[in-house]
Amino acid sequence: MTTRFDRRRFLASSAVASFGLLGASRARAASPNGKLRVLCVGVVGTIGESDRRNVASHPEVEIAGLCDVDSNFLAKAAGEHPKAFTCRDYREAFDKHADKFDAVTVATPDHTHARIVLTAMAHGKHVYGQKPLVHQLAELVMIEHAIKAKPELATLLGNQRMSSISRRLALEILKQDRLGKILSIHAWTSSGAPGDGWYNAERVLHANPEIPANLDWNLWLGPCAPMPYHDAIVPMKWRSWWEFGSGGFGDWGCHLLDLPFLAYPELTSPYSVMTECPIPPDKHFHSPACKSVMQYKVDSPRFAGKTVTVNYNHPSLRPKPDELRLKEWSGSGTMSAIVGENATLMVDPEGSSRLWRDGKWEDGTRLEGLPKLEGFNHWHTWVDKCLGKAVEPLTPFSQAVKITEATILGVKASRFPGQELLWDKAGLRFTNHQEATDTIIRRLPRGLRATTRRLKTPGRRRPRLISLTNGRAGFLVLPET
Repeated sequence: MTTRFDRRRFLASSAVASFGLLGASRARAASPNGKLRVLCVGVVGTIGESDRRNVASHPEVEIAGLCDVDSNFLAKAAGEHPKAFTCRDYREAFDKHADKFDAVTVATPDHTHARIVLTAMAHGKHVYGQKPLVHQLAELVMIEHAIKAKPELATLLGNQRMSSISRRLALEILKQDRLGKILSIHAWTSSGAPGDGWYNAERVLHANPEIPANLDWNLWLGPCAPMPYHDAIVPMKWRSWWEFGSGGFGDWGCHLLDLPFLAYPELTSPYSVMTECPIPPDKHFHSPACKSVMQYKVDSPRFAGKTVTVNYNHPSLRPKPDELRLKEWSGSGTMSAIVGENATLMVDPEGSSRLWRDGKWEDGTRLEGLPKLEGFNHWHTWVDKCLGKAVEPLTPFSQAVKITEATILGVKASRFPGQELLWDKAGLRFTNHQEATDTIIRRLPRGLRATTRRLKTPGRRRPRLISLTNGRAGFLVLPET
């Protein structure tokens, strides 16, 4: 199905929503049975089924709506929730059914995350959003505006591994400064390598088959420019594609970089990024192996210097043992490592941790002085927060923004390997690289054109505003300098 609505109304449900320009949010009607009514956008796919079923398992949840561009997925989910309304376009859910749900789960491909999340928040809906939180750097600022405009909303990133007791104990080790002053932060993952035959594309364009009857390809593309359908994209392999996914880094960033960002609020926004890519990304695909080094300014006694590096690498480019202050290391292909003056902490994705200090390894979960923690259901904590209960889920959007920035900044910078890009998040620009500013910070929604104008403000440097227009109306989108 291809309609003028598809091409022209992405604006009203995304960029405009992020600045609260939709007007007053519709009041959320109380559910007759007192339950949290949830709309699930993306109901099967790679993670949608797990999110939907875990949220639905909470005794105070009613799955009120189901939305998916794949009619087969939609039918499967509707069989489990026969009372829920169904639609294939998320905008229809908000246009026609907004009074029927209180909260939204977003489990769609990366390129559509921000638009659905922002639309939900503009309508006063609580949101559970899959990782990475956004696909474009400019969308980070939109999310931050939405958080400030709607502080009453419960938000949570799809970072279910933080419910692990052992992973939270690793977080406690960092919070208690058991490593001494921090020297460097590292993470690496093998996710995203082509050739696994299931999850990632082969970096080869095959002949285009016909679009399956069950898939609305135009809706799946969302804000991206029209392109031929490839069966090496849907339903699983879109992550490898530049326009749709964020590669292995985007897939795993929140599961590996969450610990340092949750432990050290001193890490705000990096001021530079540099990548190394033996095989750089091409027009269609991400690099299969990349090293990204981001520099953060820190003014804190918890760090050894005034700057600290956050390194996010493919295992083939991971640091040598001496860089981690280890005698030797031959561990997992997916790992986080935080290096301090007194010790180095190594943590795998599930939370198993080992501490290297005084020339020997120690079990990180058995250190003296760590609290006794209890397990919890990651999805249920979000539901409880939505219902006003006294819980504080780990990785709400306010925390997720910083983790996502580190994740996708390294991904985007791979377009310019070997070049240091000086990042200015407040101005949404690279101060030393105009081409990078013009090409890897934002996506212009299809069917729209951009113009800029200067604001009448005091001072020599006046901010510019990008205005998008569809031929009928113009809308304020985001600030530039």
